[in-house]
Amino acid sequence: MAAFGALRDGRMVGRLRLVSQRLAGIEATSVPGLVRWMTAMQAQDLPAALWAVGVRVPGAGITDVRAAIHAGTVVRSWPMRGTLHLVAPEDLRWMLDLTAERLTRSIAGRHRQLEITWADVEKARDLALEHISAEGPVSRAALFKVFDDGGQPTLGQRGIHLLGSLCRHGWLVLGPLAGNQQLIAAFDDWIPSSRSLEREAALSEFLLRYFRSHGPATLRDFAWWTQLPLTEVRTAFEHVRRELVELEFAGTSYWLSPEVAALLDSGVPGGRSVHLLPGFDEFVLGYTDRSLVLAPEHSDLIVPGGNGVFKKTVVAAGKVVGTWALKGTGPGAAVVPELFDEARPLGPAAQAALAKAGRRYTTFLAT
Repeated sequence: MAAFGALRDGRMVGRLRLVSQRLAGIEATSVPGLVRWMTAMQAQDLPAALWAVGVRVPGAGITDVRAAIHAGTVVRSWPMRGTLHLVAPEDLRWMLDLTAERLTRSIAGRHRQLEITWADVEKARDLALEHISAEGPVSRAALFKVFDDGGQPTLGQRGIHLLGSLCRHGWLVLGPLAGNQQLIAAFDDWIPSSRSLEREAALSEFLLRYFRSHGPATLRDFAWWTQLPLTEVRTAFEHVRRELVELEFAGTSYWLSPEVAALLDSGVPGGRSVHLLPGFDEFVLGYTDRSLVLAPEHSDLIVPGGNGVFKKTVVAAGKVVGTWALKGTGPGAAVVPELFDEARPLGPAAQAALAKAGRRYTTFLAT
């Protein structure tokens, strides 16, 4: 598809991303459908991940999102970057097939430090699958005891690396919920049907779905997001570029779906929107370059000290303008925002939108 044109205002990128990510304009209709649309959603912090889904599905409560995870219609695992994500169950196997080998090579040095060999991984696999076959899904603590008792020590991060290896190679997966933790299940039991794709087809699908759900975005954004080689990404992109639209801004090409690009003519929604997003949300973390939605001088306010822990963000008209927290508990709980620039408070319409977003969050927690 030919290039749509050049953007004159970089602020429009954030608003277009709101639409692609189902935060404005086009509504998601179900929890599993939303996760499938998003392709993969950052989920190392489970409470944050629950709200990341809930904020995008009108009317959904926390029990709806938990129920989808508990039933396995949404799956939480390590499909890429060594980081937990929510994905559709039918997508997990082909994602792992694409990314596991490269990640395994990247952590080989750490495995040598931890004295983890491939024989150790196979032994841990056999111990885990034998125990789960007899007892059903197991907690992490109980599984680590199985490892320890079977001669595979778990101290010093050895246990989590063994678990990660077994999940990355499609033998184990996080399964049903038990309170605020997830039990570990056998992959083939928990996900009886997960697609396998040839590498070229898998990478093409990954690319197309990422740009549809995250666009406007760059090829470098996708390569960072998946940790796949940029040269391979560029080659595979030639198979899908005709199904996407190119926008140029400041000499950089951004790609997105034709449906979202068409809104530049008919009107891009979200100009008066205010969203309360969780920490680690895809709107911020789904890109290697976040400068068009988050001013670089404010990055340290989102990740204080670069500690890797992302704060909850206030997003107004597609731009991150502050952070927020929930103060209090029960019926008296309230959202308290902290704007980056207190000298430029939100206008009356944005204040009303912020209050509505706060009520949406507290309602989500209560239902």
